[in-house]
Amino acid sequence: MKTYEGFAPFRDWQTWYRVTGELESAYPPLVVAHGGPGCTHDYVDSLKHLAATGRAVIHYDQLGNGKSTHLRQKGADFWTVGLFIDELNNLTAHLGLETFDLFGQSWGGMLGAEFAITQPPGLRRLVIADSPADMGTWVTEANRLRAGLPEDVQRALTAHEAAGTTDSAEYEQAVAVFYAHHVCRIQPMPDEVLRTFAAIAADPTVYHTMNGPSEFHVIGSLKTWSVVGRLDRIIVPTLLISGRHDEATIACVEPFLRGIKDVSWHIFGHSSHMPHVEEQEDCLALVAAFLNK
Repeated sequence: MKTYEGFAPFRDWQTWYRVTGELESAYPPLVVAHGGPGCTHDYVDSLKHLAATGRAVIHYDQLGNGKSTHLRQKGADFWTVGLFIDELNNLTAHLGLETFDLFGQSWGGMLGAEFAITQPPGLRRLVIADSPADMGTWVTEANRLRAGLPEDVQRALTAHEAAGTTDSAEYEQAVAVFYAHHVCRIQPMPDEVLRTFAAIAADPTVYHTMNGPSEFHVIGSLKTWSVVGRLDRIIVPTLLISGRHDEATIACVEPFLRGIKDVSWHIFGHSSHMPHVEEQEDCLALVAAFLNK
């Protein structure tokens, strides 16, 4: 399968991208937006296998992450939803994409919803995978899920969050327990997932600024984010994906189902936050069928 990488100039910086397959294919290409904010393309790498269905698959590292330009000195006023919408528009223009589909996972799905609300003329279909429609519900549900963890794990999480010592080894170990239940249930985690976590640890600027120190301790600039009330502006066919054990619970995802006119939803019974990893074959088959409609 043909694969090539490049950089799209974006303002004064560079967005790294990789194309798997042929952009000249008769099928619209699929752009993959990773989560975080602050992750990398590595953990959603499996989506490249959709190129076997005849379409090009485009991965990219969002600004501040992975192989794209890092900007450790920038603060919350810089890392905004609008910045990442502009970057995505810039990437599709750089690649000359007149028509394309978009797969957004977790934060990438939040970005995908915001992007689709602007009704970009090239967007044909949207997949929102494991994403909340508002962060208030996400935090409420995260607290409900962590209440189901062993008591000693809960105590460690609460104590370190109160003390501001979330960079401690004990806190990281307690977080790992939550992640094994509700982020990726394949243990040990696959290499592509570990590479993304290692990248966040190496430069947590975006993740800590917009989210916080963990998936459930959300104290960053996105803590009040919501797309509820604007979802009727999404006019493209949309597929929702989540896992039965997902930290993006039914309550988190349900507003998308109520608000988007042309929408369907599939819940993977053996997955948490990464059906594209945990039930890879079935997940990719579902996405391919949706894109081929």
